[in-house]
Amino acid sequence: MTRTTVSDPRAPEPVGPYSHAALGGGGMLFLSGQTPIDPATGKLIDGDVAAQTHQVFANLESVLTAAGRTLDDVIKVNVYLVDMDDFAAMNSVYGTIFNTPYPARTTVAVVGLPLGARVEIELVASSGR
Repeated sequence: MTRTTVSDPRAPEPVGPYSHAALGGGGMLFLSGQTPIDPATGKLIDGDVAAQTHQVFANLESVLTAAGRTLDDVIKVNVYLVDMDDFAAMNSVYGTIFNTPYPARTTVAVVGLPLGARVEIELVASSGR
């Protein structure tokens, strides 16, 4: 089987050897984790975890759009925080992103994230059909 990937020129360039997203069986779309990088500058945005979470979702939504999907197609979300004290602020933004019924979600604390980000989020989306 040939790997099929999605690349979005409007999303930040990957900071490593990975694709923005890859298609799996049954039309499942697996999005790589996004950090709060401004696609225009290629640099981490300034701001608290709420501002960073908004940027992460803007980046993710761009990749979803490039793949012909929307946030309504998301079925699983993994959130990585460097400090669980940021959970409430991240969760407040998260609550404005999705409509009910909400996707499944896992949130974990990690020792660090690329480029000093406070949050990274990855998604799995259905085929939307």
